Amino acid sequence: MTDRHHLLVHGGTFAAVGDGGDISGVRGGSSPDGLFVRDARHLSRWQLTVDGAVPEALTPVADGDTARCVLVPRGGRNEPPAYTLFREQAVAEGAFVEALRVTSNRPTPTTVRIAVTADADFTDQFELRSDHRTYAKTGVVRRREVLDDGVEFSYRRGEWRSCTTVTSEPAPDSVEETGTGARRLVWALELEPHGSAELALRVAARPHGAAHAPGVPASPAAANERLLALEGEFAEGVPFPTGWPELAAACARGLSDLAVLQVPARGPDGEELRVPAAGVPWFLTLLGRDALLTSLFALPYRPQLAAATLPALAATQAVEVGADTVAQPGKIVHEVRHGELAHFGQVPYGRYYGSVDATPLFLVLLGAYTEQTGDAALARRLEPNARAAIGWMLDHGGLTSRGYLVYRADGGGLANQNWKDSPGAMCSADGSRPSGPVMAAGAQGYAYDALRRTAHLARTVWDDEVYAALLEQAAADLRDRFQRDFWMSEHAFPALALDGDGRHVDALASDAGHLLWSGLLDKEYGELVGRRLLEPDFFSGWGVRTLASGQSAYHPLSYHRGSVWPHDNALIALGLARYGLHDEARTVAHGLVDAATAAGHRLPEVLAGYDRETHAEPVPYPHACVRESRSAAAPLALLTAVGGA
Repeated sequence: MTDRHHLLVHGGTFAAVGDGGDISGVRGGSSPDGLFVRDARHLSRWQLTVDGAVPEALTPVADGDTARCVLVPRGGRNEPPAYTLFREQAVAEGAFVEALRVTSNRPTPTTVRIAVTADADFTDQFELRSDHRTYAKTGVVRRREVLDDGVEFSYRRGEWRSCTTVTSEPAPDSVEETGTGARRLVWALELEPHGSAELALRVAARPHGAAHAPGVPASPAAANERLLALEGEFAEGVPFPTGWPELAAACARGLSDLAVLQVPARGPDGEELRVPAAGVPWFLTLLGRDALLTSLFALPYRPQLAAATLPALAATQAVEVGADTVAQPGKIVHEVRHGELAHFGQVPYGRYYGSVDATPLFLVLLGAYTEQTGDAALARRLEPNARAAIGWMLDHGGLTSRGYLVYRADGGGLANQNWKDSPGAMCSADGSRPSGPVMAAGAQGYAYDALRRTAHLARTVWDDEVYAALLEQAAADLRDRFQRDFWMSEHAFPALALDGDGRHVDALASDAGHLLWSGLLDKEYGELVGRRLLEPDFFSGWGVRTLASGQSAYHPLSYHRGSVWPHDNALIALGLARYGLHDEARTVAHGLVDAATAAGHRLPEVLAGYDRETHAEPVPYPHACVRESRSAAAPLALLTAVGGA
């Protein structure tokens, strides 16, 4: 990461620390630092000093589930450091633990003064974004209570309550005020000649609504054991390809990330579930589209993700119109937040429904899960939710009135409500943006697949032949309309979207590959599209660009207008394989796997769109989520698409 924050993740908890293990409490930037639980920062400062000075990193923190670094007091060649500090940190659910060992490099007894300055500002993550927004927070009460073995920070705003408890073993000799609200825990450690002393520090976060304090591991080693056991269990039994070790390594890395990216949710009957979060640092929460695509990619290997995601989304399905949240009956949620600003309605994301594609993808996953597992019980249980989702597509979604799924920009939330959701993502080749309602191509493919799969459920599980025939006819009509209205004969390629007047939004975009995955295009059109996506203006060598280069709208460092997204490419590879374009699917897969291999076998959320011929290493996108569930699951989709080839 460009700002050198290192992420430690476990479920709904993550910590971002610097090279020396400190947390500075910075605001803004591409990534915040701190300890975060349920959208709130429960540790905003965590700064180590030795004899009153900040040590320097001899060995900085490296990537991994445990943050380890070696520190020494600042000095010169003629002043060898008096001490060496070995720092180790890890997270668990709602907890942060550190083991600090101080070793004397002197031949005589000595005393060293160790201090850790700690604070918890309980800032909502939305306040830390670089969008210059501010939020009024009246009536806030903050307290700091000194304990026998540490300090407790608490926060209250009306009925909202949060607290963070910092304890240590041995207990600090004193807890000092700093004048800023932070507290400084201080130890005077007596060291024998070349002797060592150790401190164990534990941080327990209790966010609003938590029933009890978290179980804090005794040490980073104990926390790491929990993580390794979780990761090992999650990857067990997956048939990694023996003939392609790089793909096998990417699958293993992805499964490890998926294991720790699962966050708590509840089903329709209040049952506790674990669902894939979108990613860290900004989206460690349930996002409908992301969880659905992640579950689809992992379905042949880890169907339990789908078995949790589907009821969790059914439990949050909209039942009435909500103007501020873009809710409409039957619509599947886009984003669920648990923070203070969402609680008080200062951001619309407590349950936000600004997505045109989560609802059809819900139906696609339900049908695919039933087909993959043979488990019809979930389809029976969620039949009312599935019928409500179909009802939304036909009614509020626009299929009946406009012939297509339609969205309109939401002034309080998202301008674009398909997967390319940044403000300028939906554009013509010249970069101009459509006005009024937008009919995005990819969403129509999802709708077609959703209608067909739900028709199959109606016929085979719900015993409703009339409903099945209705949905099959709706799917056939959609396919005919789409190929008539979206196809740009001058480019032999589908438009990215239609605007409110039915005109082509004519950028050449990767979304066409989603149409292959959905099966919306006739074979002839599908083969033309599949081969076109592998031409040099689209294919960078690492993957298919979101927009083909050479268009005025193209920018290799734009979020959605020329970058390379692993999950986008995974859908494309699956679509290419569906249309029998196996060589092209392998080309896409090899590019992505090579990109993963260059980054320790982990695929980021997004890569820059620079060409491999001129840049021998993949260029990072500067604000990408480092761990993202769709990207973590993408190697599994490649395994499905091409096997071990």
